[in-house]
Amino acid sequence: MNRLNNLLIIGLLAALLCACSRPIPKPRGYFRIELKEKQYERYDEHQPYSFEYPSNISRVVRQNDHQDWFDIAYPRYNARIYCSYMPVKGNLYEVIEDSREFVYKHTIKADAITERPYENPEEQIYGILYEIKGNTASSVQFVLTDSTRHFLRGALYFNNKPNKDSLAPVIAYMKEDIVHLMETTQWK
Repeated sequence: MNRLNNLLIIGLLAALLCACSRPIPKPRGYFRIELKEKQYERYDEHQPYSFEYPSNISRVVRQNDHQDWFDIAYPRYNARIYCSYMPVKGNLYEVIEDSREFVYKHTIKADAITERPYENPEEQIYGILYEIKGNTASSVQFVLTDSTRHFLRGALYFNNKPNKDSLAPVIAYMKEDIVHLMETTQWK
């Protein structure tokens, strides 16, 4: 009888514990994004510059209305690196400040903005890579120049609402492409 009472008490306690617990919600998850291995190809289309881009996951799209504007489109990731080239004609300071202003317009939403200088004196290429942290419209931007004749700038944008957590792997993936573009750019 004692054993039966003990089993009954244990059974009642177990039922009470199960009945009083509330369901615990699962944390929000994101889709797994497949990041393909990249194959770089040189883009050299009768322009005053050339560079390498990942031809197996993106394509270069020329802007019809602006001869010196082009995009590197990533259809699979719904993203673009918007690029613009302009010849320098004694206005380097104004062009650099204009680009810097574009970057710092993101300070409203940015957690931080870091500037990483780049230089390749052999090719006469100098620039800055901007990393914009937080839920901003553009997470990575860059500028390149030879200080006398050429100026190239670019900005990575996604065609969806910014979410730094879900986009972080893709941003890092595309930042590699931007760094590669900077390292392989050549002026003509």
